[in-house]
Amino acid sequence: MVSWPDIAIVQVVKQRMEGVLTVDRRIVQGGKEMVERLIKATQNRKGMINTALIERLNATFRQRLNNLVRRTRTLARRSETLVAGMYIVGCFYNFCDFHHSLRVKLSVGSYGHHWVQRTPAIAAQLTDHQWTPAELFAFKVPPPRWKPPVQRGRPSLATLQLAQQWAS
Repeated sequence: MVSWPDIAIVQVVKQRMEGVLTVDRRIVQGGKEMVERLIKATQNRKGMINTALIERLNATFRQRLNNLVRRTRTLARRSETLVAGMYIVGCFYNFCDFHHSLRVKLSVGSYGHHWVQRTPAIAAQLTDHQWTPAELFAFKVPPPRWKPPVQRGRPSLATLQLAQQWAS
């Protein structure tokens, strides 16, 4: 097993003993400088190791995809089913749901201000409006780039010509 050099993994361990809570923040992989740079870039201030955001995302997936609930009667019998469900939940999360933390204060002159709700896709400027579920499911995703089939031996001239036609 080889670790990836550009990945930082941190851990927060909380223990309560005799009513006293101790919090231990550890760097499992990556250097201290890299972790500090990532904290500054993501939290826009001097912060500390915090796993609340990923825990919240995990809870969102568990809430919306019942195959991930700890005690469930619905199993994901095939990994493809679970992957497809996670893509759907991720698309709804990013395109269909407003996020309170992403709203923007819009000044309305002397009348005060108004909050403009945004989805993560709107905040990332991928779209200009909140998508409906019907619009999300009707969106046509282009197919992946065609690859010639894997065959044993030397490919035929027809296969090479077909690959040249579709690969360019």
